[in-house]
Amino acid sequence: MKITEKIKAPILNEMELFEHKFRESMRTKVVLLNRITAFIVSRKGKQMRPMFIFLTAKMLKGQVEERTFRGASVVELIHTATLVHDDVVDESNYRRGFFSLNALWKNKIAVLVGDFLLSRGLLLSIDNGDFDLLRIISVAVKEMSEGELLQIEKARKLDITEDIYYEIIRQKTATLIAACTAMGAASVGSDEKTVKELHRFGELVGMAFQIKDDLFDYSESSNIGKPTGIDIKEQKMTLPLIHVLNKVENRDKKWIIRIIKKHNRDKKKVKELIHFVKKHGGIEYSVEKMKEYQQKALAILKKYPDNEARQSLELMLNYVIERKK
Repeated sequence: MKITEKIKAPILNEMELFEHKFRESMRTKVVLLNRITAFIVSRKGKQMRPMFIFLTAKMLKGQVEERTFRGASVVELIHTATLVHDDVVDESNYRRGFFSLNALWKNKIAVLVGDFLLSRGLLLSIDNGDFDLLRIISVAVKEMSEGELLQIEKARKLDITEDIYYEIIRQKTATLIAACTAMGAASVGSDEKTVKELHRFGELVGMAFQIKDDLFDYSESSNIGKPTGIDIKEQKMTLPLIHVLNKVENRDKKWIIRIIKKHNRDKKKVKELIHFVKKHGGIEYSVEKMKEYQQKALAILKKYPDNEARQSLELMLNYVIERKK
């Protein structure tokens, strides 16, 4: 059995039912819109976000509520809206190996579909009085936007410290996973302390997840779904690079910054930089940090009932740092 199937096992029925409810949440009278939303549903990824919501809820209460399904739908609607808008901004023609919406239906339609998904998510919460869930996801979207802008600002100056890097990945990636685990807890009526603690759990998972993602930039493997050196090409400062930059002498520092600023599209020079980062311990240091986040997340989980859902969350935590793509 694949690890993703093992993780999903305790919530198999909920995930099937969710797919139906998620489709329904997007249904509209506009034929073109229905065609586009059907396309969105057909190219879904691993569905980690709804899995986090259902597993957290089930770990705490042994079952999920109708509110849990709505929370999962809201997260997927709003997150999908942000991805659609991202593809337009980045002028990206592909997402997960499929054509992006803007590639198939042009920018204007893609932006309008993103707006539609966002408003559907908001209305789904408002119409059902799920204001606590709406607040959790709204804070996450605000933070994701701030993280993206902070990264753009820092990429221009290349003055990212390790602390700023952690803040960027906390906002850009970890905050959404944190919203999922918090919503899972809130959806089944958990107290504020539990919701906060499971928000922190999701945040720690997200931090480990993003560091792992950044490590793929230094991988030789071709099946990771992201070309080696792409972060350097895009002038993104990630942990292996930041660590090495902060520990080498001035001469090497200038050499690194020159490659990122002026030769970031030169494959030979990017390869040299990747080799330099590996040689100076950037990978080992990042793996160590990633495992620290994983262990902190595990310590939080251990406080909760040892049931199938918790075991799946533990598996998910291991999967996050051991995945090959």
